[in-house]
Amino acid sequence: MQAQSKIDFSHFSADTLHAAISGTWKISSKLPAPEEVLNQLATDPRIKNIIINASDLKGWDTTFLTFINAISKECQKENIRFEIQELPKGAKRLLRIASAVSEQKDAYQKRKRKSFLYMVGDSAVVFGTSIVDMVSFIGEASQAVVRFFFGKARFRRIDFLIYIEDCGAQSLPIVTLISLLVGLILAFVGAVQLKMFGAQIYVANLVAIAMVREMGALMTGIIMAGRIGAAYAAQLGTMQVNEEIDALNTMGISPMDFLVLPRLFALALMMPLLTLYSDLLGILGGAIVGVGMMDITPMQYFTQTQASLDMTNISLGIAKGGIYGIIIALAGCLRGMQSGRSAAAVGEATTAAVVTAIVHIIITDGIFAVLCDALGI
Repeated sequence: MQAQSKIDFSHFSADTLHAAISGTWKISSKLPAPEEVLNQLATDPRIKNIIINASDLKGWDTTFLTFINAISKECQKENIRFEIQELPKGAKRLLRIASAVSEQKDAYQKRKRKSFLYMVGDSAVVFGTSIVDMVSFIGEASQAVVRFFFGKARFRRIDFLIYIEDCGAQSLPIVTLISLLVGLILAFVGAVQLKMFGAQIYVANLVAIAMVREMGALMTGIIMAGRIGAAYAAQLGTMQVNEEIDALNTMGISPMDFLVLPRLFALALMMPLLTLYSDLLGILGGAIVGVGMMDITPMQYFTQTQASLDMTNISLGIAKGGIYGIIIALAGCLRGMQSGRSAAAVGEATTAAVVTAIVHIIITDGIFAVLCDALGI
């Protein structure tokens, strides 16, 4: 604080103040502590007006702001009129910014106090909006697919091949590990029960049907949702942050054609193949348990497996895999395109993509189960 004279408290003596008389303080080179002024107010209840004269104020910092805020809050609390005279423009601007921040904080506190019904209604509105956005995105993706088959959609072939490699060859290690373990677990759990009835040979049937109809496609879908769906959301979310998607729109290139279609086609193409690969690894895992723990010969195990399977079961599992691939690709691209323009928003979009894909995979699997039961498959 820079000024010319010392602070003077003599204006506030009881002899010169009455019930509605104001006192004038002149800010000098040494800013008084807010406690000094507050103590003066507390000792003389007849003070009803406070005027601070800042005509000689030439420099200031956050200390000045703290001083003014402390006095102003106490005056509001005690119903005392507070006025600052001849304040420089820079200091006025600083106080105005501080006042705006205080109002925002108060508004935030008010927003936190929401009723239960308000929160339920707000959640319902958000859910409805998300459903509309999802249906709209699916519609745009369908239009892009139609444009592609009519030769009007554009995307780079190299991008498509890169996504195929990422969804296919680079995903084989994790799919191999998980599928083999799932087959081992199914065989071991089934063996414990079937051994009680002397029906160990039917472990082959259990593992084969479970892997081909359900677990192969389901586990592969969950793995790819965590690996590929999250990657798609992170890639598109980062492009959203860097305004690359806006640049594509500016150049007249559809982001749906250029970004979504190659990812969608790559995952829809590779998921059935990964599902079939997962089925084979699961059956192999079951064979390890059956042959190694239950005295079943390899020939017996694979003969029983072959007898228990037919093309209907195999086709059903492959069809599920393809549909799960489409769901994963759409969920990842949707959340990526909806991402905000910050690093935290990209992380949230990635999490939302995985959750959305897994939830819809489970729902779709339930729908398949009901339809298969109704059709007797």
